[in-house]
Amino acid sequence: MEKGSTVIEAGAVDFAMSYRKEIMDDQGLCVQVYADVAGKDTEILRFDCFDQGPHYHYGPENHNIRLFMDKTTMGGSSLGWTLRNIRENLISMVERSGYSDLAKNLESHPVSTAKLAELESTARGMANGDRRTVHHMMPEMLDGDKIEVGNIRFGLEYRHLPNINDEGMAIHVLTDIAGHEVELLAFDCFQVGPHYHYGPRNQDIRIYWDVTTSGETLRWTLDQFKEGNLPDMIRRAGYPSVADGLDESLLREMLPQIEARSFELVAMNNQAPVNDGKKTKAQLIQELESLRQQVAAL
Repeated sequence: MEKGSTVIEAGAVDFAMSYRKEIMDDQGLCVQVYADVAGKDTEILRFDCFDQGPHYHYGPENHNIRLFMDKTTMGGSSLGWTLRNIRENLISMVERSGYSDLAKNLESHPVSTAKLAELESTARGMANGDRRTVHHMMPEMLDGDKIEVGNIRFGLEYRHLPNINDEGMAIHVLTDIAGHEVELLAFDCFQVGPHYHYGPRNQDIRIYWDVTTSGETLRWTLDQFKEGNLPDMIRRAGYPSVADGLDESLLREMLPQIEARSFELVAMNNQAPVNDGKKTKAQLIQELESLRQQVAAL
């Protein structure tokens, strides 16, 4: 992969960093160690400090040994583990990558404490500041379509996205944390690109359905609620205390209402047009959203 655009020159090596958010089901800071090898700027080590699948590479341009970090035993975050090993084990890791001359150079001219401190400060700033999150504004939600179920609520909305030529039913699982409404999960049951989010404002793990194996995505979503999978999904989104407080008995009671209204919204937005010259409320909402986007682009 390309060298990160944020570079710290540290003598025999450079530290290059970039925040990788293009991976739909993961994200995190990439820390690369570069050095001049036979006149070529060469990637010696790469640490992919991802939320879900953190791993690192010995010699990406050599034998490219890829190993996964064990999130259970690494004693903190993947970035913390990476910074600690750069401080303590950089020379031996460079040696294992296949660059013994560079390792000897680092023994004679180690990376300074000041440069290591600069690396840590910059890396932690990027990891915190460049996270990908999604804030669904729910502009097409109709009055009364938030259904309270104990400590959570379901927001039901049929979404039109003319900019990507897609539309479909969306179910937002919401709660209140410190006086603010927070989206725990979002299920975007779109016609073209259906997907769902674990913790849109937190880790934003985004998973695209394989409709060949899942079947119809709205039905799949409702089946997860019926089968008791919602607490585990909320935990994976990063909200274990909300999951622990979920009233599953009340959820079972409310599911028929949630299901009926969801399919009602789908039917309302997929009716054959009536030739009376009047537009439906959903059509008017779609036109207003399109106009809003056009105005915002001016």
